[in-house]
Amino acid sequence: MRTSPALGRKLISVAAVSAALLTAATTASVAATPDGASREAAAVPAAQTEAAPGTPAERLIVGYKSAAAEARSNQAAEADAAAKGEETGEDLDFERRLGTGAALVDLGSGLTGADVADVVAEYRADPQVAYVVPDRLNTAKADPNDTEYAKQWDLYEATAGMNVPGAWATTTGTGVTVAVIDTGYVAHTDLAANIVGGYDFIADTAVSVDGDGRDSNPADPGDWYNANECGSGVPAGSSSWHGTHVAGTIAAVTNNGKGIAGIAHGAKISPVRVLGKCGGYDSDIIDAITWASGGTVSGVPANTNVAKVINMSLGGDGACTSATQSAINAAVSRGTTIAVAAGNENDNVANHSPGNCNNVISVAATSRTGAKASYSNYGSLVDISAPGGQTSTGTANGILSTLNSGAKTASTESYAYYQGTSMATPHIAGLVALMKSANPSLTPAQIETAVKSNARALPGACSGGCGAGLADAARTVQAVSGSGGSTGGTTFTSTTAVAIPDNGSAVESSIAVTGRTGNAPTALQVGVDITHTYRGDLVIDLVAPDGTAYRLKASSTSDSADNVVTTYSVNASSEVAGGTWKLRVQDVAAQDTGRVNSWKLTF
Repeated sequence: MRTSPALGRKLISVAAVSAALLTAATTASVAATPDGASREAAAVPAAQTEAAPGTPAERLIVGYKSAAAEARSNQAAEADAAAKGEETGEDLDFERRLGTGAALVDLGSGLTGADVADVVAEYRADPQVAYVVPDRLNTAKADPNDTEYAKQWDLYEATAGMNVPGAWATTTGTGVTVAVIDTGYVAHTDLAANIVGGYDFIADTAVSVDGDGRDSNPADPGDWYNANECGSGVPAGSSSWHGTHVAGTIAAVTNNGKGIAGIAHGAKISPVRVLGKCGGYDSDIIDAITWASGGTVSGVPANTNVAKVINMSLGGDGACTSATQSAINAAVSRGTTIAVAAGNENDNVANHSPGNCNNVISVAATSRTGAKASYSNYGSLVDISAPGGQTSTGTANGILSTLNSGAKTASTESYAYYQGTSMATPHIAGLVALMKSANPSLTPAQIETAVKSNARALPGACSGGCGAGLADAARTVQAVSGSGGSTGGTTFTSTTAVAIPDNGSAVESSIAVTGRTGNAPTALQVGVDITHTYRGDLVIDLVAPDGTAYRLKASSTSDSADNVVTTYSVNASSEVAGGTWKLRVQDVAAQDTGRVNSWKLTF
């Protein structure tokens, strides 16, 4: 297997990813014209060839169909890589088997986007291949800003706090382990008592910068970088100690006479390191998800601290790949709930993975006024909002947590304000830990429903969609522990499939709600499962029994992903609950078709 030289990998930093967003967004806008005229510009889209915008991938993640020999045999996968390399004139090498069973294939260095496209096309043409996706780079989703200690408004302020202290009378998270899949952990006395064993999943030594590849030590050596080291024109950056900041929000030791309070301070944190210098790759993140949730990863010892909650405050551009979705689905099937940052690009989360994956709780960020933070992503795939801070209005309006003062390597422990959906996500991971401690039998689906059902309306504005509202810890914990709130109530479902005509008239599917008196709730949950080959074409409305329409999703020329599988929250408190409710769906642009598979209302 190849090991790249220290600077051989073309990695890109948080700043470089941000700088590339405008170009990427503009390109997507042009490609996704309403009539679909430009969608067939290339057999292999650029997104399928890049590790980050403008950076050709150096590895591919290949998922073989279960009956294929390559799905079971490393030798067969190696032989297949060699054969495809010979066909394309490239030196391909099977590197390792991921925890999901997919193969990681090294393409070597120096390939152009066209070279990678040739290899991708070769794999896609193989009937034994289920999917092939680039090993994309993900970056920490935060905007750090060091400062002094101040109060944690995000936990208790009436306007936009998450009402956390009200939950502590019921539970503090005891008995639950949260895996923080991030940069690892730097020693901090306000966290140490709640840290349990984790793992370092960074295989590439150019990224790990700790002198070795994967091992059982998830210590964060610092993720600083020199100017131009993470991409041409990218200025130097200091170490973020990002994973430690995230961990402190979830489970900093509390009532110890110092520092901050963790949301689930009775819980334990398992640091799982996947982000290093300039970011981290999908392949490492996929294995980390698998291992943290109790799955098996070749060459890695069994996890003795299996997590029922995973926090991923990270992300990259593009659709959720089959490789990543496979790992998420398997983790959820093992009973692990995954909270993911929606992203910091002030863009539709549909364009950013893993915040746009299914089976996760996608988290947007709010400011101290309770409005959507200016940087936060938005959209129909956002599930919930939580405090993420807005330091542009004052440093103390960020989220304070544990950190280290070292600009490069670790120095003295400290506290600092950061802002970002990275900071919002651990608020939800902490809440999930409280819920699991209060009611260990909860499934990930039940947890997501309860979080949404017990949210309160955002105190401030949100344009584009911020999920069910602002999470309320006390009300949610009361609900799942049987002392108040809502666990989701009664569900009414339609499973009758309805075809959606291409660029045609709206279609409707009906649900008769019976046995309920009074009005609908302020957070009526509308779950939809729609198959469609270009979901940006779709306009979706909920129609109440009196004919009032509530817009769930508008059309978008920049949302080129497939399918709409999500839950919307509607304030339907002015509507009588009983009667016939309808889901109205219309395809408003040419060239793509789909169907409503099912939908449901939860009161």
